[in-house]
Amino acid sequence: MKLEEIDRLASVAVDALEEKKAVDVEVLKVTTKTTLADIFVVATGTSNTHIKTLADFVEEKLKEIHNITPHHIEGLDARNWVLLDYGDLVVHLMLEEDRMFYNLESLWRLGTQRP
Repeated sequence: MKLEEIDRLASVAVDALEEKKAVDVEVLKVTTKTTLADIFVVATGTSNTHIKTLADFVEEKLKEIHNITPHHIEGLDARNWVLLDYGDLVVHLMLEEDRMFYNLESLWRLGTQRP
């Protein structure tokens, strides 16, 4: 998939998350750092129920607009960290305490900042 198309998918995911009041939505371009994906979208949900709602809405909007479904979904049972894997795009939805603990933003920016 071309990076422009992945950017469009990420934009739909971000819009969906913002519409459902996700907190601190961030887009991480990780193309040069990993082969896992090109873009991570990371957002915080305010409760387990909110995370489920966010996951469902992102999935619905990406299906509706781009006719794409996730290859894999992780974490729907626990709902403290749900991962929607679209291949080149991965959406991480986390409770605040989990997001602070795992600090994905810092992890994936590692090595790009000068001392």
